[in-house]
Amino acid sequence: MQYGDFAALYDTLMKDVDYGAWSEYVQTLISAHTSGKTIAECACGTGSLTMPLVRAGYSVTGIDISGEMLRVAAEKARNAGLFIPLVQMDMKNLALHKPVDAVVCACDGVNYLTSENDLSLFFGRAYASLKSGGVLLFDISSEYKLSHILGFNTFFSDDGTCTYVWRNMYDKKSRLLEMNLTFFTPCGGGRYTRFDERHIQAAWSVEDIKSALEKAGFRDICVYAHMTQSEPSDTTERIQFAAIKP
Repeated sequence: MQYGDFAALYDTLMKDVDYGAWSEYVQTLISAHTSGKTIAECACGTGSLTMPLVRAGYSVTGIDISGEMLRVAAEKARNAGLFIPLVQMDMKNLALHKPVDAVVCACDGVNYLTSENDLSLFFGRAYASLKSGGVLLFDISSEYKLSHILGFNTFFSDDGTCTYVWRNMYDKKSRLLEMNLTFFTPCGGGRYTRFDERHIQAAWSVEDIKSALEKAGFRDICVYAHMTQSEPSDTTERIQFAAIKP
C-alpha cells in the first residue's frame, strides 16, 4: 500500500522542502496565463503546498487517492484555521462540479502514472476540468533522476523520529523505478514498529509528456527546469510543465 502508515511520517521526511517558495513559483506560472483563482490540486498529499496557496487567496480543492494523507491534511488545515475542501479520488478519474482556472499536480504525482493509458486518462480529465484558457501545471522527477540518481541505489536515514531504508531498482526496458521502503518507528521500551511500502514510478521523457498533452488537446506547452523559467538540461532532476486549454 502506498502512503498508508507513511502518511504520518511524510511531513517529517519532507521537512527541508520550502513549500512557501514552491507555492510562489506555482502562483507565478498560474498568473502568467490566467487571472483566475480556482485550483484543483491533484495528489495534494498532506496539504503542504495547498495551504500557502489558500493563504495567497486561491480557492483550492485538494484531491488525493490516499485517505491517510488527506486525514493529515485535514488536521493541518483545522489547526491553521483554514477551510480546504478535500476529496479522496484517483486523479485519473478527476471529476469536478464545475471547471477551474488551474489544475496543479506537484512533487511526482505524474510519475505515479505508469502507463501511457494512465497518462492519457489524467490529461484528458484535467483538460475536461479546466475552463477555456485554463492551465495545467505539474512537475516530474526526470528520466535522468530516476535512472541515474535513484536507480540501483540504497538510502538510509536515522533521525531519532524514525529509521528508514530505501532501496531502488530501475528497469531500463520498461523505464520503471521500483522503490522499496522499510520504516522503523519507536513505540517505547526500546522497541520499534516496522512497516513497508512499495512505490513504482515511471521515467517519462519530455517528448512522451508533450505528445500526450497534445493528444489531450493542450496547446502552448512550456517546459522548464523546476523553480525556474529556463529550459531543462540533460541532467535536470525535476522538470516543470505548463499547458493551456485553448
